Amino acid sequence: MALAEAGARGRLLRWPRVLLFGDSITEYSFQENGWGAYLAERLVRKCDVVNRGISGYNTRWAKLILPRLITESTSADSIAAVTIFFGANDSALKELNPKQHVPLEEYAANLKSMVQYLKSVDVTADRIILITPPPLQESAWEKACLAKGDKLNRCNATTGQYAQACVQVARECGTDVLDLWTLMQKNQDFSSYLSDGLHLSPKGNSFLAAQLWSRLENKLSALPSLLPYWRDVDHTNPEASLL
Repeated sequence: MALAEAGARGRLLRWPRVLLFGDSITEYSFQENGWGAYLAERLVRKCDVVNRGISGYNTRWAKLILPRLITESTSADSIAAVTIFFGANDSALKELNPKQHVPLEEYAANLKSMVQYLKSVDVTADRIILITPPPLQESAWEKACLAKGDKLNRCNATTGQYAQACVQVARECGTDVLDLWTLMQKNQDFSSYLSDGLHLSPKGNSFLAAQLWSRLENKLSALPSLLPYWRDVDHTNPEASLL
């Protein structure tokens, strides 16, 4: 059978998408042993995991980009889940990092605006997961700042306020939330979860992957595996199995 004929007979295969939207902690998630790579590996026969992490960005900029990533014509049937993972930059101290800083109230409003936009294009609340920023290990991040000629421009207590705001937005909007700031500090020294005090270490990536998978697994378990297992293909008549 010619390829063109096979294509005409078979339905176009479309993998649903899991969209990861966030800052550098999302952008780096496809690195070796990253949390995004973990999800992609487990969902390879069910979904495309799409990394839309943009290093250095905050919610003020992100809310302008989101409508360019997901539109009404493509969203409802193709988006299996969306993670929104901002706050590490928004929570930067205004006097030391005014470019990335976003006031707490505006941060919450921006998150709410993004959730409302997704709902408006038929991405339902049960498919949206907000993720709080992780805790900040100040001494390690200060070393990273000093190496660039900067002062310590974040603090963990402030990051915690943004994490609480993220949790509150999720509660008000009816979405799931992963409170990474609280979970990483629960009865343990969280420094090993971070590579430089701000970004995730291999252990931090594994922690986030496990926490996120526990939430995504239920949402995506009903999705079928695309294309049959190879042992189930009729080798005498593969067209019957594959088209």
